[in-house]
Amino acid sequence: MFRNLFKHQNAPDYTLLVVVLSLIVVGVVMVYSSSYVWADYKYDDMYYYLKRQLLFTGAGVAAMFFIMMIPYGTWKKYAKIILLSCFVLLLLVLIPGVGMTRGGAQSWIGVGAFSIQPSEFMKLGLIIFLSVYLASNQKYITSLRKGFIPSLLLVFTAFGLIMLQPDLGTGVVLVLTCMALIYTAGARLSHFFGLAFLGLVGFLFLIISAPYRIARITAFLNPWQDPLGDGFQIIQSLYAIGPGGLMGLGLGESLQKYFYLPEPQTDFIFAIIGEELGFIGGTFVLVLFALLFWRGIKISLGAPDQFGRFLALGIVSMLTIQVMINISVVIGLIPVTGITLPFLSYGGSSLTLTLCSVGILLNVSRYSSI
Repeated sequence: MFRNLFKHQNAPDYTLLVVVLSLIVVGVVMVYSSSYVWADYKYDDMYYYLKRQLLFTGAGVAAMFFIMMIPYGTWKKYAKIILLSCFVLLLLVLIPGVGMTRGGAQSWIGVGAFSIQPSEFMKLGLIIFLSVYLASNQKYITSLRKGFIPSLLLVFTAFGLIMLQPDLGTGVVLVLTCMALIYTAGARLSHFFGLAFLGLVGFLFLIISAPYRIARITAFLNPWQDPLGDGFQIIQSLYAIGPGGLMGLGLGESLQKYFYLPEPQTDFIFAIIGEELGFIGGTFVLVLFALLFWRGIKISLGAPDQFGRFLALGIVSMLTIQVMINISVVIGLIPVTGITLPFLSYGGSSLTLTLCSVGILLNVSRYSSI
């Protein structure tokens, strides 16, 4: 099966590779800087999160370089198996005793310290399958019955299972990514307008059905109305970014990580970047993400076939949407969603799957005319 796996490929996009490796380095440094206070308090080991992040990073980078060598067409052959496996994992995580609850969501499967988050696998699995489907059925995508609705049924089945955990943030990233793919495939705008109306109704239902979501919306609009409750995270995040100024307080000099900003090494790590490295440091990170988006789009446009174009676009869209949501939360533009910042936030499943996705994108670049 692997006899001709590594032949007939060009060099990968080194610009993209350097950007990703730069983000990883920034992430490792900032995970340690933002977490050592909490790590020392909770585990009596200030290097606890750093050691685990280095382990995740090592495994993820190794997987990225290996996957970069595998022709992306290989994933086309196993798209159905990958998607089915992802659905099985999403069902397993909902079983009491199997799924693990963290942060109010039953989103994890694992034993002891080792665990995986099936929704992260679903994001990549659905991108691969939907890319295959759209490449083979693009001529039907303008048809509501033959193309648009079948695509939506698949996407919203996955979304529904994720919402049962519940994990609204991951579900929103998944849906927006898939909508970007379907729109690029040529779906009619009129169909999207109808979907937007149904989505608004569904979103209102989700908010009304769970009081904590209403509280989050209220906190977003006026966090100082409940500064010690639902508005606490947003306020502390803004308190971190504000004093950073142009140059920041200096690496390791954050004050908010001293038990003010909860879990600063995960969803709100960009706030610590703003506090310690200032506007310049935050801008540097944003420029790296902008370069990643630019190279990803060029790779997609230069891919030799429709599957490669959709696959590259889906991966870069997923990463970009997640970045936009995370940073918008940190600076108070949208409600708290529980989304990590790719490459930078502490985490195993998220970082590893992100690097695996980049490995696929780098392989597409080896065939792309960029």
